[in-house]
Amino acid sequence: MRKLFPDYLIITLKGLAMGAADVVPGVSGGTIAFISGIYQELIDSINNVNLSVLKTLKKEGLKAAWQQVNGSFLLALLTGIGISILTFSKVITHLLETQPILVWSFFFGLIIASIALIWKETSNWKIVDILALIIGIALSYYITIARPVSSPDSYWYLFLSGFIAIIAMILPGISGAFILLLMGSYETVIGTINQFRDGLVNFNTEVLGQAILKLGVFAIGAIIGLKSFSKVLHWMFEKHKNTTLALLIGFMAGSLNKVWPWKQVLETRINSHGEVVPYIDKSILPQNFDGQPQILTAIILAIIGFIVIFGMEKLAAKLGKN
Repeated sequence: MRKLFPDYLIITLKGLAMGAADVVPGVSGGTIAFISGIYQELIDSINNVNLSVLKTLKKEGLKAAWQQVNGSFLLALLTGIGISILTFSKVITHLLETQPILVWSFFFGLIIASIALIWKETSNWKIVDILALIIGIALSYYITIARPVSSPDSYWYLFLSGFIAIIAMILPGISGAFILLLMGSYETVIGTINQFRDGLVNFNTEVLGQAILKLGVFAIGAIIGLKSFSKVLHWMFEKHKNTTLALLIGFMAGSLNKVWPWKQVLETRINSHGEVVPYIDKSILPQNFDGQPQILTAIILAIIGFIVIFGMEKLAAKLGKN
């Protein structure tokens, strides 16, 4: 049984890591949840949030209902995710603009280590598992090369974006942020998060109100999508765990194309700030990169990312024994 400290503090730190990953196109918060040992608990906790909670609340009180949904776990995790998204969104987007090779190298190492860890969880590979692996690779790779679209700046599209992106965010290997990028909503969502933070800092109620309305619509879509898909994931892990793990490995392996550090920009676009930014790119070898490839530094960052994942896995295993 968890105690308030340090157990839930560790959960919050894992939430911080998930939130940081979720704002990076190409990296999944679900991957962080999986390798840190809380993925199954997260899916089960979300699945337990249903109408029966209201019956428990009425008959047995708030404490019993809170325990039924694993409220302390969800609160600690969501607190970490929320803090991370609000604080790291600007930092990570800045680093992606100024040091893209180093950022992508770190996450490349992170995903390689995640694949290795999940592979250890699988056993007795069957034909259906191999097919799931191939399908996962093909689907995830196709997503990384799909052409982004421009979206209408409307509330219904924000709702739809939240519904679809949250499903990707909880799937290891599929980036919710990249799905938002493909749908043309990434800049709007990140901009709204930054607007919300600026409204809080500057006590600007008008800016804050606009941001809350947009984020609220996005959050409603995300909540409905999360609740709907959690049932599917819960069933998959309960009935077909090995096949599900193989599918997740495929998702992560296919996503490596997106986080490959060296890219050639094929097309650019003008963002909302009037800046020219990459729109379509492709992975290339370091020696073909137009600029300083930073190969040695990139390798070091990839190794650090690899070590971080195995460190988190060791820590999760140690905490699980206590």
